[in-house]
Amino acid sequence: MAFFKPNGDLLNALPVGTSPDMVVFTPDGSALLVANEGEPNGYGQPGSVDAEGSVSVVRFRRGLGHGHVKALTPADVSTATFAAFNGNVPPGVRVFGPGATAAQDFEPEFITVSADSATAYVTLQENNAIATVDVAGATVTAVTALGFKDHRLPGNGIDASDRDGAARVANWPVFGMYQPDGIASYSVGGQTFLVTANEGDARDYPGFGEAARVGSLPLDPAAFPDAADLKKPENLGRLNVTKTLGDADGDGDYDALYAFGARSLSVFTTGGMLVGDTGDQLERVTAAAYPANFNASNTSNDFDNRSDDKGPEPEGVALGAIDGRAYAFVTLERIGGVAVYDVSSPASPVFVQYVNNRNFGGADAAGDLGPEGVKFIPAGESPTGRPLLAVANEISGTVTLYAITPSGPPASKSAAAPTPTPVAVPILVGALTVPKGLFSGGLLAAGDDDLLG
Repeated sequence: MAFFKPNGDLLNALPVGTSPDMVVFTPDGSALLVANEGEPNGYGQPGSVDAEGSVSVVRFRRGLGHGHVKALTPADVSTATFAAFNGNVPPGVRVFGPGATAAQDFEPEFITVSADSATAYVTLQENNAIATVDVAGATVTAVTALGFKDHRLPGNGIDASDRDGAARVANWPVFGMYQPDGIASYSVGGQTFLVTANEGDARDYPGFGEAARVGSLPLDPAAFPDAADLKKPENLGRLNVTKTLGDADGDGDYDALYAFGARSLSVFTTGGMLVGDTGDQLERVTAAAYPANFNASNTSNDFDNRSDDKGPEPEGVALGAIDGRAYAFVTLERIGGVAVYDVSSPASPVFVQYVNNRNFGGADAAGDLGPEGVKFIPAGESPTGRPLLAVANEISGTVTLYAITPSGPPASKSAAAPTPTPVAVPILVGALTVPKGLFSGGLLAAGDDDLLG
C-alpha cells in the first residue's frame, strides 16, 4: 500500500497482504487497517494460486506527519491471518473453494473500527460472515456466520426474473445469503451495532464457478412440488443461485435454494445477530422512482436487467449523525443513487429518501454510474458548514458531492410502502459532480471505488 500527499507526491510504500482491497484509519488515528482480499486466480488450472486472505495493521507510533509517514518501515506492519481457523471453521460459515483451507477461502472485503479503536469488524463477503479483529494484537478473534434471509416472508420479497416484463417484487421459496460488502459501525445505548450493505457475490474463476440458474437445477419433488412452474423463466427459472448449498441430504437434487445477496441494508450486533433489515424496500423504492429503468445495470438503461442476479446491489454504506439522530447512506451499484435510512433505532431502520444523479434520458447510460465508495462529512469538518455526502462512482469515474439540509417532518416508522419523494431529515440536495480528469497531480483517481474509504 502507498501513502501520498494531497498533491499526489509519493511519501512511502509498505508491503501488506495479498490483493489489498480497502483501507481505513482507526478513529484515534493510531493505525491504518488494510483488508487483503486474497482472491484466487483459478482452481486446479496451470498457474492457479489461491492466496490467503488477511488484515494488515500499520501502526503510526511516531504520528501522522509527512516526515513520520516517510519513516514507516515494514516493521510497523503486522498482519492478522486466518490460519487458526484451518480445520476449525465456525458453524454456518461458507468455506467452499475447491481444495481451499479456511485461510485461503476467507476474503476480507471491507472494515469498520469500533469507536474506541480497539476492535475491527471485517466483512468476508463470499463466506457470508464477519471477522472480528483485535487491533492491538493484530489477531482475528472470531469469525461469525450471518445466516440467511427468508424470501418467503412478507416484506422480504425479490424480483427474481429479468423475463417477467414487470417490476414484480414477490415472495419466493428462496433464501438470500447476506454477503455484505460495505460495513459501518455505531453505538446506541452503549452497545455497538454493525450496518451492512448486502450486495452479494458469486465465485466464478477458471476451474470453478458456483452460480447456476434455478431452471438448470434438479429440484427435490417433496421440497418443490411445483418445480415445473417455478422453473419458468418468468418465475424463478432465471434466478442465479449457488450450487454449493441446498442439497441437504446429498441425493443430488436441491432441497433449498440460496441466492446471492439480500438486496437490503441490515443492522447486526457485533456477535452476528440480525437486529434490523430493510426487507424488500430498496427494490420497491427504485421501482417507484424509475419504473421504466427498474433494476437496470450500470452500463445500460435496460429495464429489469439485474433482477435475475442481485437486483440493485447495495454496495457501500456510511453513517452520519445529524441533529442527534443516526443516518445510514447506502449506495446502489447497479441502478445507481443513494438510499437514506434513519437507523437511530437499530431494530427499525426507517426509509428517508432515495436520490439518483444518473441520467436515464438517453439511449445509453450516462451521468453518475456505479456508485461504490461513500463518505459522510459532518458539518464541523465541511467547508460549507453543513453536512456533505461524497460518493465515488466506479463506472463513470466521477465523484459527486451532495449537500445535506433539513427538510420536512421527522421520519415516519410506517415505511412499509416507501416513496422516493423527500419526506424527512436529512435531504440530499444540490448534487455537484466532479468529472474524471478535473484535478491534476493524481488527487482523484477515476474509478477508484475506495478513494473515499
